[in-house]
Amino acid sequence: MRRNARLLTGTALAVAAASGLAAPASGADSGPLEVYPSSVVPGSQVTVNTKACGDKATAAGDASAVGAGPFTLAPSTHEGDAIGQFRVPESAQPGTYEIVAQCAEGGRQAKGDLVVTLTAPHEQVQPRGSVRTGVGGALGPDPVQTAAGVAALAIAAAGGTWLLHRRARGDGI
Repeated sequence: MRRNARLLTGTALAVAAASGLAAPASGADSGPLEVYPSSVVPGSQVTVNTKACGDKATAAGDASAVGAGPFTLAPSTHEGDAIGQFRVPESAQPGTYEIVAQCAEGGRQAKGDLVVTLTAPHEQVQPRGSVRTGVGGALGPDPVQTAAGVAALAIAAAGGTWLLHRRARGDGI
């Protein structure tokens, strides 16, 4: 049984190595192309970067799928990164587009996806102003409502104290 398992394992490894599954072929995808932002509206500026080309390497970018055409990726201040930019044309239609960068040396490629939408991605909105939560707080805009709230709390506290005191004396409630 073990001999058959070894024979099958050896055969499977030999077939994989012979067909090129064990190692990537030259010119195959060498890594991802990071697209930022990954979702944009037409007219937006897009930045792409990749580590696929190695240190101090350049690449030719192609955004013609979205209508932007060729652009250049150059070495950046981040070690091993090549970075480039392009603008999505105003005429771009909604959809997912593949952006490709071809390394100048070695012929490696990096690919990434760009999503074009007609609405801007949700941006973080910072709240402004006071929150209306009822009567108001000590710093609320209406001092009359604040005074009424304080008076109501004082009456409730006095009434509760009177009831507890009466119960403790045994007067009954």
